[in-house]
Amino acid sequence: MSGRASIELPDATGELRSYVPRTEPVVHVLGGELRSRVVYSAAHVVADPWRSSAGEPAAIDWDATLAFRRHLWSQGLGVAEAMDTAQRGMGLDWAAAAELIRRSSAEARATGGRIACGVGTDQLVAPARTLIEVTAAYEEQLAVVEESGSQAVLMASRALAALARSPDDYVEVYGHLLRQSAEPVVLHWLGPMFDPALAGYWGSEDLDAATETFLDVIAAHPDKVDGIKVSLLDARREVELRRRLPKGVRCYTGDDFNYPELIEGDEQGFSHALLGIFDPLAPLAAAAVRTLDTGDAAGFRALLDPTVALSRHLFGAPTRYYKTGVVFLAWLAGHQSHFTMVGGLQSARSLPHLARAYELADGLGLFPDPALAEARMRQLLVVHGVTA
Repeated sequence: MSGRASIELPDATGELRSYVPRTEPVVHVLGGELRSRVVYSAAHVVADPWRSSAGEPAAIDWDATLAFRRHLWSQGLGVAEAMDTAQRGMGLDWAAAAELIRRSSAEARATGGRIACGVGTDQLVAPARTLIEVTAAYEEQLAVVEESGSQAVLMASRALAALARSPDDYVEVYGHLLRQSAEPVVLHWLGPMFDPALAGYWGSEDLDAATETFLDVIAAHPDKVDGIKVSLLDARREVELRRRLPKGVRCYTGDDFNYPELIEGDEQGFSHALLGIFDPLAPLAAAAVRTLDTGDAAGFRALLDPTVALSRHLFGAPTRYYKTGVVFLAWLAGHQSHFTMVGGLQSARSLPHLARAYELADGLGLFPDPALAEARMRQLLVVHGVTA
């Protein structure tokens, strides 16, 4: 990188530091389906920058959004659609989410890509008064996903968390949904660091007690649970939980802090993956898993371990705003023409945070065109008044 002009990046103290961008990307060879692990990337949506970002239904650039999903499938990854990475509950309303599910599912069928779609209760505008209302909202969304031909991911519900008075309420609602689901689903346990409204999910603030209720639901319907997605950012707890799953029920890690060790696993098992960080990491993540497919665990870790610093940065507190960094990197990488998000969420992270994300991603070689990424980073700096 010698001889290349540096770029002045702001840090958290307000000072500027010089960084010399790389000149060449790191190119990973495309391959077929991943064999040793089932890997989903939770995908972001691309907003339509010519329309209001705060209206309903959310303004989506459908061409760019679907093109990004084709990018993920081309790497061999599955797409986890209409999940929290797509801003469910943070700008993406149910009307737009339903359209996203239909369009992405059709695209998956056309390209042969793996897809799973989020099922929630976010169409409830007013607070639910009964468990019957919550269940009916889940049923409406489950029907949309099943009619689209995709696998369902039963996401945690803010409405259920607000209404439930005991673990039995969760057992009742989830039991009803699992009994009627046409195919096995993925159960998603999203921790309060991702969404504060989900504190006390499964009926208790005590995670040990909540785990027992979660396992009770699975044990009662093991034939209807393909797997669980755990997003608690606690590697030890995830390992203990996956060791207690019924045979045939997968654990999909949603731990964006500790994913390399959890995917690699140990002598008693491993986690598959359903991760928001695999949105910006797609080519590198796929290359790492293909290395693991050959039995080369050390090579897998050599590729994936260096990405953890970027992931921990993007998912730093308040964790729920990680989507801003994900979309920012997609813009820098050339997957979209702008840095605008539904709900105006592009303003949720500071300029120093975004500058550090650029530096870390560039260091990993994530940008197909480093010069484009640098030019766009410079544009953002100017917009924010950085002229050095």
